[in-house]
Amino acid sequence: MAHSTMREAALLLVGCGVFLGATFPLQKMAAQAGVPPASWVFAMTFGASLFLLVRAVIARKRPALTREHLTYYGVAALISFVIPNLLVFISIPRIGAGLTAVMFALSPIITLLISSVVYRRRPDAIGALGLALGLVGALIIIGFRGAGAPGQSTAFGWIALAMLIPVFLASGNVYRSVAWPPGADPLALAAATNLAAAGMLFGAVFANGEGVPGLALIGTVPMLIAAQIVATALMLAMHFRLQQVGGPVYLSQIGYVAAAVGLIAGTIVLGERYPPATWAGALIVVAGVALVTWSQARPAR
Repeated sequence: MAHSTMREAALLLVGCGVFLGATFPLQKMAAQAGVPPASWVFAMTFGASLFLLVRAVIARKRPALTREHLTYYGVAALISFVIPNLLVFISIPRIGAGLTAVMFALSPIITLLISSVVYRRRPDAIGALGLALGLVGALIIIGFRGAGAPGQSTAFGWIALAMLIPVFLASGNVYRSVAWPPGADPLALAAATNLAAAGMLFGAVFANGEGVPGLALIGTVPMLIAAQIVATALMLAMHFRLQQVGGPVYLSQIGYVAAAVGLIAGTIVLGERYPPATWAGALIVVAGVALVTWSQARPAR
């Protein structure tokens, strides 16, 4: 990357990670207030997508409606946003906002694995060591999972379910780069993809029985949903631009920033508590990603 592009990518990475990490405590508070998962994720996605669509229209970057674009919107929405967000909302009340955020720290390593297969580029020795460290850190987090906060579950089943979050995030990271429509504008793609996600989530609201009563409960926490929509919209506005300038592996490191913000916010704001091994595992994961990042940067030197 050129120096100016690297600087832009770094700023976008930090911005995306901070706003993503800030949503974890908001989602936990919404769950504690009794808002059901599909209704909440639909509301935040729909609100954010409207914000992005207005920006795109004002900027004269309306989403294209060709078959290629529509396919992109649908697939990217499902694997990048719909499934991961539902898993996040379901996981947070069970294992805590902080530990759920740590799951995002696994997405860079899984993204690298998938990207290596798709682009037929094997990681070098440093990259392989980084992957191994990331796996060790993840196993430590799982093996020494703490209670986090009163009422939270440490059952392996919930941890295993949360582990699907980085798998879908990584798949989405690679798909969005591989299938990116030629000449497409990142803001237009962000708006259309999230509108597609909102449509799927609206169907999920009624398919799982939440329906109108579930949607009505969102009105009981207006400040929470407003904060969630703003944070999500700002994150997404930067997310697709970062995808364009940084690529899938660099983009995936959002998970590390989000994990740090989520763990800190869960501890300070929500009073969650995690054993020292959890923090040690998180640090090992960060060390792993540092090696992976170094490995990825070396060929460009």
